[in-house]
Order: sequence, then structure tokens, then C-alpha cells
Amino acid sequence: MLYAQSAGGAGSLTPILMIVLLFGVMYFMMIRPQQKRRREAESMQSALSPGDEVVTIGGLYGTVTGVDDETVLLEVAPGVQTRYARPAIARVVTRAELPATPATEDADTVKE
Repeated sequence: MLYAQSAGGAGSLTPILMIVLLFGVMYFMMIRPQQKRRREAESMQSALSPGDEVVTIGGLYGTVTGVDDETVLLEVAPGVQTRYARPAIARVVTRAELPATPATEDADTVKE
């Protein structure tokens, strides 16, 4: 009878350890990657600028013509503009090329 009680004490720790291990695996396999993808999507959506070609979550391709705090104005055809919420932008196909600023051109000529 004493042997059964001492073995039961060690056995009660095993289910708790298994549950903790299960939550640890779920965190690293499911929760953490999802948080990383969400952060990447938020940074992509905050970096939108006019001229970027994007795809919405519905599969609509368009060019960004205007950006607001919460919305993005897309030109989907010549003269046809639609407004979408920023989270509706799934990915950026091509980024708009930034024009060269005179300050960087001057810096390049000084270095030569």
C-alpha cells in the first residue's frame, strides 16, 4: 500500500508536464508564426505609397493612387478608382520607384 502511494505522487506530475509541453509546442508551431505574419502584413500595409501595384484579398490588381490613415485609393482601370481599407491589401506586386533627390546626387558628385 505504501508503494502505491509513492508511485502515485510521481505519476500526478506527468499529466501536468505533458499539458505544459503541449502548450509550448502549440505556441512555437502555431501562435508565434501567426504573430510574425501579422506583423509583416501590418508593416507592408503601413509602407504603401502612391504608385505601388498591389493585390487585394479578393484578388483585384490595382495601382495605389492615394493613401489615408485607414484607407487606400486604387486605380483598377484607367479613370476607375476604388477605395479599400488598408487590411484589404494582401501583397505588393511592385513598389513605386522613388525619384532621385538632388541631395543624394550632390553627395555622389562630391565623392567622385
